[in-house]
Amino acid sequence: MAPPSGWPGVPLRRLIVEKDHPMPNKSIRIIGVPIDLGQDQRGVDMGPSAIRYAGLSARLKALGYKLHDAGNLYVPVRDSLFGPAGGNFLPSIQQVCQSAYSAANQAVLDGDLPLFLGGDHSLAIGTIGGITHREPAGVIWIDAHGDANSPQSSPSGNIHGMPVATLLGEGYPELVNIGRPGAKLEGRDLVMIGIRDLDSGERKWLKKSGIRVYTMRELDERGMSAIIREALQILEHRSRLHLSLDMDSLDPSNAPGVGTPSPGGLSYREAQLLMEIVADSGKLCSADIVEINPILDHENHTARMAVELAASLFGKSIL
Repeated sequence: MAPPSGWPGVPLRRLIVEKDHPMPNKSIRIIGVPIDLGQDQRGVDMGPSAIRYAGLSARLKALGYKLHDAGNLYVPVRDSLFGPAGGNFLPSIQQVCQSAYSAANQAVLDGDLPLFLGGDHSLAIGTIGGITHREPAGVIWIDAHGDANSPQSSPSGNIHGMPVATLLGEGYPELVNIGRPGAKLEGRDLVMIGIRDLDSGERKWLKKSGIRVYTMRELDERGMSAIIREALQILEHRSRLHLSLDMDSLDPSNAPGVGTPSPGGLSYREAQLLMEIVADSGKLCSADIVEINPILDHENHTARMAVELAASLFGKSIL
């Protein structure tokens, strides 16, 4: 049977016969962060709306979750700010990430599982900082890019390419010290999956960072099942997991609506398997879905794919 129109590579059978296995005793708080200040490509500020429009709430409610959509955090309109992208937006990015930090911390305090919808990946400086405010967590970072530049090493100066280094304590002090002073993670607390596009400075920094980086070559050679199970073992010292999903981790043929596409990425099925195995761990405490750009998409396909991946992350399974 042919896949549904607009869903290349997604078997119809998968959309029909799955059953629901939600995480017990969990309520989800959806928080939009429509930030487009960390990079040059316009349009990612519409990402939260695109994901909502694609049916996120209905999908999660069908899994049996209590759901609260807290709306969007305030983000200054880019055209109202002075100067070009990059460091000149630093005060506004700091403000947004501080709000994300507070929102993440409050959601955890209230017993909710926060799901952040981006916006560009700079928001993770605040979200991951906030969810680790009271207790550390392991982080699974799914991305085509390293996001590990510093202001000195970045070829573009774009802050969405800096959150990993910032979370480990290197970068603009205004961002490193959001919420609480200093690093929010240690290298051993973070694994990266799907990496295939690194700047030279990032490559050198990552090699000495203590972060376990799974490149697409390693994924091709070993397979997703072995990789994600090993990643969970690496993070076994943490009782909680945050998953940060950049949709450009998928191959552009599957997820065209992203600002920085990189060929040779994850297949839809590989991404689904990753989400399913993380869900099976029972340790998920929070998540980001970022970098969807509806302007570059085709009929909201990338946002719809993100909703399917979120459903698997929160317990959707075939049997």
